[in-house]
Amino acid sequence: MKRSLIPAALVLALSLPFAAQAHKAWLQPSQTVLAGNTPWVTVDAAVSNDLFYFNHVPLKTDNLTITAPDGSTVAPQNSATGKYRTTFDVELKQPGTYRIGVVNNYATASWDENGQPKRWRGTEATFATEVPKNAKNLQVGQSVSRVETFVTSGSPSETALKPSGVGLELVPVTHPNDLFAGEEAKFRLQVDGKPASGLDVEIVRGNTRYRNAQDELKVKTDAKGEFTVTWPEAGMYWLEANTQDNKTTVPGAKQRRLGYVATLEVLPQ
Repeated sequence: MKRSLIPAALVLALSLPFAAQAHKAWLQPSQTVLAGNTPWVTVDAAVSNDLFYFNHVPLKTDNLTITAPDGSTVAPQNSATGKYRTTFDVELKQPGTYRIGVVNNYATASWDENGQPKRWRGTEATFATEVPKNAKNLQVGQSVSRVETFVTSGSPSETALKPSGVGLELVPVTHPNDLFAGEEAKFRLQVDGKPASGLDVEIVRGNTRYRNAQDELKVKTDAKGEFTVTWPEAGMYWLEANTQDNKTTVPGAKQRRLGYVATLEVLPQ
């Protein structure tokens, strides 16, 4: 029986965002706000040490979903994966806001086999056939993560921003393509459609390669799952939040790990 055993480097690339390390997963569009006469954007997808540079591994985009302003799904075009990044194009046929995201929902397992540790990651459907039922020291979990960004062609719209009600999601109070340096923005985090209170949120401006400190902003969600941030300057920002619970759907799993990442562009005044 062939099992989906994966090496440590790929485990890292697949498991992000749940990182207590330097590697960060992200999607970066060539533009986030377009006047309406530019019908395309190119998106880079990577896991890197520095924001937003290609210096580690490409982000897997098998579970990429692009939601158009009317709520329909758009197929990526010209997709390619290289040594350090994945890239694809999005044609903006409709005016309004697009949500571009990689949404992963995996079962995870680890066990001992002949004195060696084994790790597995796959779908709930393949779990029963690919993980040995009598494995020694078997530990089962579930991982649900989102890596997203937003692009608006013409006037902003709201339909694509509606949450699915599954996992950890960002619900914009301030539109994600209406962010300006020096202004306050408000967002809401929710888990399975309910407010996610008390979550730590980390926000880091890009170009970390050219400064000695991350200069991260750290905020916490309130009882409504909301948090605010005042953008110190223009640029691309990386936002991350993580949590966990026991609301698993995988047999034998005791823990569900939830992660969310967004790339947001803050424009000058």
